[in-house]
Amino acid sequence: MLSGLLARLRLDPRLSSMVAALIVIAIVLDVLTHGLFLSPENLYNLSIQTCVIAVMACGMVYVIVARQIDLSVGSLLAFSGMAAAWTQTRAFPPDSTAGWITSIVVALVLGAGVGAIQGALVARLRIPAFIVTLAGYLMFRGAAFLVADGQTLAPLHPTYQALGGGVNGAIGVGPSVLLGLLAAAWVGWHLWTGRQDQRRYGIEPAPIWVDVLKGALMCAAIAGFVWTMCLAPDFTNVDEAGEPRGRGIGVPVLILLGIVVLMTFVAERTRYGRYVFAYGGNPEAALLSGLSTTRLVWSLFILTGVLAAIAAVITTARLGSGANSIGQLAELYVISAAVIGGTSFAGGTGSVPGAVLGALLIQTLDNGMVLLDVSSPMRQIFIGIVLIVSVYFDVVYQKKA
Repeated sequence: MLSGLLARLRLDPRLSSMVAALIVIAIVLDVLTHGLFLSPENLYNLSIQTCVIAVMACGMVYVIVARQIDLSVGSLLAFSGMAAAWTQTRAFPPDSTAGWITSIVVALVLGAGVGAIQGALVARLRIPAFIVTLAGYLMFRGAAFLVADGQTLAPLHPTYQALGGGVNGAIGVGPSVLLGLLAAAWVGWHLWTGRQDQRRYGIEPAPIWVDVLKGALMCAAIAGFVWTMCLAPDFTNVDEAGEPRGRGIGVPVLILLGIVVLMTFVAERTRYGRYVFAYGGNPEAALLSGLSTTRLVWSLFILTGVLAAIAAVITTARLGSGANSIGQLAELYVISAAVIGGTSFAGGTGSVPGAVLGALLIQTLDNGMVLLDVSSPMRQIFIGIVLIVSVYFDVVYQKKA
């Protein structure tokens, strides 16, 4: 009955199940923490914590869809993050605007360069991606240590730190409300143009009430998120009565939203995205059809390298320093987020929004267990169990499909 209702509403069963699971988990954690989990302050922190894993998971979806893997993203995050911190603290004078801007460029160029080298080894020399990126996992973690001989590099520029969502790292109440209204307007436009496209290609659209219901639910989710972020207090910004003003949406969340929109558009609306999914579905057929598979695979590792560098900027900005220990186990969380979000290791199937939901699910569990004072080893065990269960359900879903 439930699957039939979801099919009638044109809703993805996987994404719908994940959203339902998130709601149930959030309610349970809020009860166990006596209202602390769903407090605006904690939800703001949770939104920032999710961004790092979610940014890299967006690229990992493409890689796994193409039947590849990248185990080096966590180490590359540390390496490019340390390079950015070194640029700010050693190559430029303190409080230099050119320093923090240059550090971002250095991180992005480094991430793209490392991705290009690994992609070339996989695509041109035909070395398995598992071996290449496993070697990168070891090498770049060591390189992160050698950047400053294991020292922590600080302090970073205040404007740069805002990119991590800390002090002055949110856009405020007014801009957040405006952004929420624009997002709601986009939802309506997207649903309307989708119906027009379906008619143009001879597809009978769903009943109008279905799209109205979907739009109302999405707008309610947007309103709830914006409202919660605006309730999160900013104790560095008080009004005339001495009360803290609302933070609004964090800058890292805006970066993540931009990446999600771009990556989803590429996957669904561009030739490149269709090539990635076609290659993952059947590499031999893609090669015989004339697709440049070597260049395609090469570009995927450049993509993950750039996204790892963006995650490094967010991480170091949030910490206000660069340390070679950042990004530990990040690659496992990133892969887990992609798989939990519906990306299949068999290739050809994956979803960027699903990976973001997977990252949010992992961070929700981790955040809730921290509030419950669960030890780090037990948190890792529990998240590992969640990964196994999610892959099992993916196997069952693939068999039914």
